[in-house]
Amino acid sequence: MKNVTLLSEFVLMGLSSDPEIQIMCFVLFLVIYLLTLVGNLVMILIIRVDPHLHKPMYFFLGHLSFLDLSFSSITVPKTLQNFLSQKKSISVWGCITQSFFFTLTGGTEACLLSAMAYDRYAAICHPLVYRVVMNRPFCMAIVSTAWAVGFLISLLNCLFIRKLHFCRSNIIRHFSCELPPLFPLSCTDPTVNKILLAGSCAFLGLLTLSLILFSYSRIISAILNIRSSTGQGKAFSTCSSHLTVVLLFYGTTFFRYLSPASGSVLERVVSIQYSVITSLLNPLVYSLKNQEVKAALQRMLRQPQHVLGSAEAM
Repeated sequence: MKNVTLLSEFVLMGLSSDPEIQIMCFVLFLVIYLLTLVGNLVMILIIRVDPHLHKPMYFFLGHLSFLDLSFSSITVPKTLQNFLSQKKSISVWGCITQSFFFTLTGGTEACLLSAMAYDRYAAICHPLVYRVVMNRPFCMAIVSTAWAVGFLISLLNCLFIRKLHFCRSNIIRHFSCELPPLFPLSCTDPTVNKILLAGSCAFLGLLTLSLILFSYSRIISAILNIRSSTGQGKAFSTCSSHLTVVLLFYGTTFFRYLSPASGSVLERVVSIQYSVITSLLNPLVYSLKNQEVKAALQRMLRQPQHVLGSAEAM
């Protein structure tokens, strides 16, 4: 290692080297990012302002919107810069830092989605004690635990990646810094890092998916025992949004992190799905499928009209 020159920066290849395609990608990603910011900020604002949404379900949803906002903001601004830049570089420490926050928000979101599944289980299967069980201190403890688990997993993986020495090609065939594309660039053996990443992903997946599967198995059983079709439809509608988000997030994330990194186009497309598109779709899914959110949005939009009407009357 004494005669090896260590890398100080990486080059992110992005999605294409064609300048025209890069301009198109810049416009597309910029529109998606702006819509993501607006959608998630509006969702957070509605939940904070409207007292009808001061419930455990929307408490978790507000944190999910914040995570989606953070998830997208970690990678997309740098990606937009690289689309317009000739030198698409990022320092080694900057890349590791981006990987840390990316893993942190991803792990926290996985935990939060399982907490939301448990919340739906408590609401549908134990409605009489739901308010007692899902009280505010308990909900805050769940969210704090989700952040702690995400932080520990991210910290552990990024501490071990600091032990790698990068001295091979500095080209990352990706548009952002995630952990799997970094391993092939190391001139030291990354086997321990690969095992650690796969093990932590498997642990997090088993922990969160087990709770999700348990919750929804009990929910489905409870829904089937409801005699009226109207009651069944209402109960299922409260869970359909969450199920959609779970399938979008887990399906693509597990494919990406439990399969060997190859730098293929498919990997980049899958990464776009869970790091960019999912953050855009989550507020749309919850707002379009949730009657309470739509009603709260209508009330918030009517308030400025009432204020203007009162001012004109004065």
